[in-house]
Amino acid sequence: IRSHLAGTLHLDPVPWPGPVQARRFDHTILDGYTVENLQVETMPGFFVGANLYLPLDRTGPFPVVLCPHGHKRADAHGAEGRFQPNYQKLCGTLARAGAAVLTWDMVGWGETTTVTHRRPESTALQTFNTIRMIDFVQRLPEVDHRRIGITGSSGGGTQTFLATALDQRITASAPTVMVSAHFFGGCPCESGLPVHDGTRGPVGREDGIRTSNVEFAALAAPRPLLLVSVGGDWTSNTPRIEYPYLKRIYELLDVPERVSNAHFADEDHDYGPSKRAASIRFMARHLGLDLAAVTNLDGSIDDEPVTIRPRSELVAFNDEHPLPADSLQGDEATWKAFLALPRRANENAASDPVDSTGD
Repeated sequence: IRSHLAGTLHLDPVPWPGPVQARRFDHTILDGYTVENLQVETMPGFFVGANLYLPLDRTGPFPVVLCPHGHKRADAHGAEGRFQPNYQKLCGTLARAGAAVLTWDMVGWGETTTVTHRRPESTALQTFNTIRMIDFVQRLPEVDHRRIGITGSSGGGTQTFLATALDQRITASAPTVMVSAHFFGGCPCESGLPVHDGTRGPVGREDGIRTSNVEFAALAAPRPLLLVSVGGDWTSNTPRIEYPYLKRIYELLDVPERVSNAHFADEDHDYGPSKRAASIRFMARHLGLDLAAVTNLDGSIDDEPVTIRPRSELVAFNDEHPLPADSLQGDEATWKAFLALPRRANENAASDPVDSTGD
């Protein structure tokens, strides 16, 4: 299944355009954390808007949490994608607990609009971008590259389990309101190329494998995995279908305690407070975060100190820091450039169920 996924996404061998180039701007100090705006060049000429949240007044190296976002459209204040309040709360609280946190645009979303979004190739480009974000954070002097978590909701949940399946550097994974055995996502960026049906893959890639998102999620094993699910969407069956299946996979590897499910039967499809709290506790446990720093006396997660900032303060591209003139423009040019990238064996691929936790 892993080989099928990597092959379908044109990530076998993995593209390697060299070290990630990034420009960091607008360092802002807030209550217990800082935020920077980033232009990340994941391949020559392809620039992605991002934000880096770091702990304030703490000594690193810090564990990392990657936060890919889902399909949240803009509200009246322009908050969408990585700018939405739920993600600002998630990223800020994790940073206050001692993590370096990175969130970035899906392709064709937010500021990263040199390509469109609803294309089958988006699955490959976004997963490649997630892998390149790991390449980027690993080079930061303030991070501990041995402790890397990832969590996202909806389409960000899809990126969470796809990247975890393909990249062994991820040591803890919490896909939220997405893992389902019967639903693959409502966008080509989640089911394009197509990743679930190896009878219809690209020419030369047909392998006959038919699979589902719950099997993709299982490729996290034996690394710690949390499924966050709700009663108000396609994850409503998780406690009785997807979670028992995953528990069985982890039992076969003698680590059943490393998979868990936080289910909220009365809640809907979002990354609201209870779901964020479950992921924050999970990351604190497996990455060694300071949970007490973000916990109220009643045991609830305290995200009140996190400032919800307007989109204008979080953008990476503006008049002062414009999109570079040599950037790739358009879907065809970007996809052609991606396919032409030099490639090498994926040394970070999770090809075997190797114990990466140190236990």
